[in-house]
Amino acid sequence: MVGSRVEQLINVFHTQNIKPHWNASMAYRMINSPGFFKSQKTNHNNYLLSSLYHGPAKRYHNYFVLLANNMQSSENGGIVDNNFLDNPDYTDRFNIPTKIGGDPQFGRDFFGSQVSTGNKQKEFTAFMRQQYDLGRKDSLVTDSTVIPLFYPRLRFEHSIQYNKYNYQFRDDIPDSTYYQDNYNISVSGTGDSVILQDLWHQVINDFSIYTFPDANNLQQYLKTGLSMQNMQGSLKNGKSSFFNIIGHGIYRNKTRNGKWDIEASGKLFFTGLNAGDYHAYGSLQRQLGSRLGFLKLGFENANKSPSFIFDSRSHFYLDDQKDFDKENISHAFGEYFLPNLKLQLEGHYYLVSNYTYLNGFFNLQQESSLFNFLQVSLKKQFTIGKHWNWYSDIYVQKETGNAPLNLPLFFTRQRFAYEGNFGFKNLNISIGTEVRYHTPYKANGYSPVLSNYFYQDTTIITNRPDVAAYMHFRIRSFKTFIRAENLNTASTQNGFGFTRNNFTSPGYPTPGMILRVGIFWTFVN
Repeated sequence: MVGSRVEQLINVFHTQNIKPHWNASMAYRMINSPGFFKSQKTNHNNYLLSSLYHGPAKRYHNYFVLLANNMQSSENGGIVDNNFLDNPDYTDRFNIPTKIGGDPQFGRDFFGSQVSTGNKQKEFTAFMRQQYDLGRKDSLVTDSTVIPLFYPRLRFEHSIQYNKYNYQFRDDIPDSTYYQDNYNISVSGTGDSVILQDLWHQVINDFSIYTFPDANNLQQYLKTGLSMQNMQGSLKNGKSSFFNIIGHGIYRNKTRNGKWDIEASGKLFFTGLNAGDYHAYGSLQRQLGSRLGFLKLGFENANKSPSFIFDSRSHFYLDDQKDFDKENISHAFGEYFLPNLKLQLEGHYYLVSNYTYLNGFFNLQQESSLFNFLQVSLKKQFTIGKHWNWYSDIYVQKETGNAPLNLPLFFTRQRFAYEGNFGFKNLNISIGTEVRYHTPYKANGYSPVLSNYFYQDTTIITNRPDVAAYMHFRIRSFKTFIRAENLNTASTQNGFGFTRNNFTSPGYPTPGMILRVGIFWTFVN
């Protein structure tokens, strides 16, 4: 959801719609890149600048955020033949032939990568929110200072947001047979390139009003507002302009004693490109007591237009002309958390109609019949010793009928960790192993041109458990992690190496053992 990262920074409800290009209902298919073999490189840069200002009288507030994401991911179309994985001539996985991408030079550039075949996706957001409060002034007097306080009863808010999205697939060395067979794209000859690109500019103005029934509890409020969304896209037929007028509201009440947490929100697209789209959400959480923990129940329903790759005006629309109805997704859920036992139970039930999906590399489909799926999970922390902990997550999920949805029946993540404060009080450390496993299932295929996964029901993926070792530690504001992943690929066949690869998608093996290092350091003045 566009703007979600911004909202995490300022912790205020916002009204932004999904990206104009990608389908939120297909987000589960985009969790990981499908594999990193020959010509599979990824370079992802993220830049963030934010500020927060409160006026001296505590009436005026200003939030400002600049956020940029730049992702380059080369594509290889998958390996030509899975049997190459057992061939002693290909113990160096970089040499296995792939379907697209040519024969690039091997390199280990940590700071950038040149992508001649792949996806380049850039996003930029500039966001500013201003608030002005009416209410009651007060102050806190100490021996030497007077601290001004303000209790708002009415708040006026204006938000303005500018977004730029650039989605491009490019292949400068295309294989004419591959593109003709899989995408019905004709490549004229040597020197020809395959280029698909959608470029979007978007400006959103929002005006909202808050009321606070209890001046001493700012977590109880009613908010209503109206947004104007203007979009301009560089599409197949040149530049096109669109707009949406969106009404929204939210009621939130988290009682001061912490026993009740109520939230109800709604959003409706009155007119414009997505007229008739809406989203409604409601949840109720109750503290049952110090021994019985927390119970949360909720329901949401969304009626939304398919993503823009299902619109024939997009460069990424490669199928014949088709019409698609709005998708409708209902979601009922319940959560129970028992702190004394460090136990959490969750259940999610989804009811879906007019589900849009890819049925092949570029074939767009919509499932008209209603279907549902259920997911239940259990999360438990076991304390084994003074510093030893075992974290167990278990998921069971199942769809009904012949729904075009591929899900493993069972998934689990198990972590065994040695953790605590060592050396001195500011050092927090966690060292351990992580094991993930899912039952065999018909994993989705992958379409590199659309950077999206598609439904397939012929190939079953059967993997060994994924095994990783890690060390995470924090010293005050400094955090870092070191992870050795895919240790499960260790093999003595054809000499020792990390060559027993799992698969994330048909034709896409996971890499061998890889080492990840991350650093996060906050400087506070």
